[in-house]
Amino acid sequence: MGYACPVCDAEEADAVHLANHLAITASLGREDHRKWLEEYAPDWADCSPEELGARVSPHAEEIDTPEFEGSGHDHGHGREPGSPDSLEGAVSRQSRGPGRGDLTAEAADVLQEAAELTREMQTSDGDEGADSADGADGNENA
Repeated sequence: MGYACPVCDAEEADAVHLANHLAITASLGREDHRKWLEEYAPDWADCSPEELGARVSPHAEEIDTPEFEGSGHDHGHGREPGSPDSLEGAVSRQSRGPGRGDLTAEAADVLQEAAELTREMQTSDGDEGADSADGADGNENA
């Protein structure tokens, strides 16, 4: 037996998968999932998946999930990140769904800055030894 998400009816294999779905979706900015969690599990961000699963599963409809039943639930840990059935693919599909809202100017600025910092880190990886020594000397004088 699995659970249907009480917000969007997504099928989840068990309480932990339901908790992960709710928390990740809320963290990605889906207001409907965040509001539901705030009502039924106000401290959701501080819970482990097991703890959150125990709190949210009583509020979710139990459903038959034959694709999850059997000897082993395959999480597809070996899947390529770009493949359509990967976690990244699922997150990408959810982020294009309705209810995401518009990106605020502040959020766009933060994402731009993060991308620039990431590029800087990637280009300086080869010079890391020299940067570390310079950074240590600079920190002692600060």
